[in-house]
Amino acid sequence: MTESSEQGQSSSEQDRQDIRVERGDGVVEVTFDRPHRHNAFTRDMYAQMRELCAELAQDRDTRVLVLRGAGGRAFAAGNEISDFLEQDAVAYEDWIRELLESLFALPQVTVAAVDGVCVGGGLAVATHCDLRIATPGSRFGYPIARTLGNALAGSIVYRCASVFGESLTREMLLASRLVDAPRAHAVGALMSVTDDLDAELERLLDGLRAASPVTIRATKGQLLDRARRLEASPAGDADLLREVYTGADFAEGVRAFLAKEKPAFRG
Repeated sequence: MTESSEQGQSSSEQDRQDIRVERGDGVVEVTFDRPHRHNAFTRDMYAQMRELCAELAQDRDTRVLVLRGAGGRAFAAGNEISDFLEQDAVAYEDWIRELLESLFALPQVTVAAVDGVCVGGGLAVATHCDLRIATPGSRFGYPIARTLGNALAGSIVYRCASVFGESLTREMLLASRLVDAPRAHAVGALMSVTDDLDAELERLLDGLRAASPVTIRATKGQLLDRARRLEASPAGDADLLREVYTGADFAEGVRAFLAKEKPAFRG
């Protein structure tokens, strides 16, 4: 799910500013706030999300979790490459997958409010939310075959196919094409496409606040049980990912990406 990189290391204090959390009236709103990097996820941002999900899993007062990106250009454009290079890449992917599963399992209704690019790790987060709304110029995809030459965990591919359908998921991954918001809405991946994301989000929140928490919890429990059975990663998934991340194509993809060159993949 890697798509972005930056030079140098941010301080812990700066990293903690990369996610803003606001609470009120039964809603927790999280803003990914790295607009200079198209809100690409760092390890620290994922760690904060893990902490928040662990807290919300026990929270019976919060009704809705909203995720959005700052800056008006991106929800989130992948992950920081340096985080994959500084540790076991497969173990890091597995750690991210655990976060995504905890996000998907939350008792609250989760909403991705997308304004701009939503690719790589950003799309993985958005597809693990219950509902998605977006602005007309938003785009979605996994162009990793053209950029870094890495691969996704099976469960993440299955979740994307559940949301966007198999045909568009194949197009995203095999043809490295981004899907625009009108197309995503046409296949049901988006609840709505709107020029006024804040107003549409507020209308959605008004309806969710009025809904029965009992019905929401029961319904999410049924959906989650089905998804766990249908979307489990296949046997050998970790071995496949390790082969990809230790292979020549990923090394070339990282080299070319950091050098801002076109990669020469050889298989």
